[in-house]
Amino acid sequence: MLPLQRYKTIIGLGLPIIGGMLSQSVLNLIDAALVGQLGEASLAGVGIGSYANFVAISLILGLSSAVQTLVARRQGQGFSNQSTQPVFVGVLVAILFALPLSFVFIQFSDALVATMTTKDSVQNIAVDYFDYRTAAMIAIAMNLSFRGWWNGTQRPGTYFKILIFTHLLNIAVSYCLIFGYAGLPLLGAPGAGLGTAIALFSGAFLNGWLVYKDTRLKGLKLFNLDRLPVSNVLRLAIPNSMQQVLFSLAICVLMWTISQIGTEDQAIAHVLINLSLFLILPAVGFGVASTTLVSHALGEQNPAKALQYGWDVIVVAMSGITLLSIPLLIAPEFILNIFLQSQSVIETAILPLQLTAIAIILDAAAIVLAQSLLGVGDGRNVLIITGCSQWLFYLPLAWLVGPYLGFGILGIWIVQLIHRTLSSVVFIAIWKQRNWLKIEI
Repeated sequence: MLPLQRYKTIIGLGLPIIGGMLSQSVLNLIDAALVGQLGEASLAGVGIGSYANFVAISLILGLSSAVQTLVARRQGQGFSNQSTQPVFVGVLVAILFALPLSFVFIQFSDALVATMTTKDSVQNIAVDYFDYRTAAMIAIAMNLSFRGWWNGTQRPGTYFKILIFTHLLNIAVSYCLIFGYAGLPLLGAPGAGLGTAIALFSGAFLNGWLVYKDTRLKGLKLFNLDRLPVSNVLRLAIPNSMQQVLFSLAICVLMWTISQIGTEDQAIAHVLINLSLFLILPAVGFGVASTTLVSHALGEQNPAKALQYGWDVIVVAMSGITLLSIPLLIAPEFILNIFLQSQSVIETAILPLQLTAIAIILDAAAIVLAQSLLGVGDGRNVLIITGCSQWLFYLPLAWLVGPYLGFGILGIWIVQLIHRTLSSVVFIAIWKQRNWLKIEI
């Protein structure tokens, strides 16, 4: 395949994935705007409940990449009749693991939320919101499995359309529940959590129905019970889920570290982290596309094509991130004025913001190749590298340089720049070694 054709394939597969991620960010902003009308306690409660929910669902986030990898691999091998089995296993995991896990988290939600805030007014809102969101964990697990099907068969646009439906329903139902419109009960801020849960279950049912129809049209059995690849799905899903858990906990520790410096630094860090999550969208989106492309190429017994896709996706992702980073590099004060009010705080944040843009550009290779390695079934190495680099390198040095030695948030962001650069170097070295070609799934 010519380079131009490869780039067209990468962009065509990656853009709908990025669109889905961007739509989620927009939805979060809309939810914040709705709940923000109720006051600071409501906004804080929903924020804490939402983050606690992310910690909970991080345990199942690896399900999507596991299903996607196996679907793409079987499609590449020409075993279409086996490509539906990972989806069915994902549904089983949702029922047998995600459902009971949600009950456990809801049972201990008071204790979990209490670790994040001591204010009773905020705690009550956060617990109710968390309970509603967490009750939908089974729906999230099912949607992750179905997303694995659409991405694995190189049709992320279908999942994107389902996601738009889910988000629009979420906005409408949440609005009515928050303010008591359309005959629905007036629940206040927790209504946003219930509205999200209703939308997630509705999206899961629609998603499941469309996957069922799609497999029937292709003459495939969705509920194929012959030699289900349960161990393969779990072997791929568990390391990625553990990686997500460690990542979510690392953000907690980082925010605690910055809290030891001062309130202004916390405010700056909050803005910078949210901007960085926006900047990495091209890398994550195209990286998810590489999971499918690499796995499919290996299924076709074409390792050279798989290797090249990894390098090509890095080029596309870095180009996208660089484009998004230009305003942050040349007009940082203008960007910061949108989020921060104090001129002295803005001046303190300018250099860390520019470092954020540079760090994300340099981190593109690590993000893309981590997803590519998931596509070849090497989630174990991804877990080890990301976990060790975060917990044994970045977080200890961030505490040492920031609060202890007194270099503040600028020192922490310099450490982050070094951390992200070294991560990319390590992942590039692993990809070049090609030891992942020995892995069978």
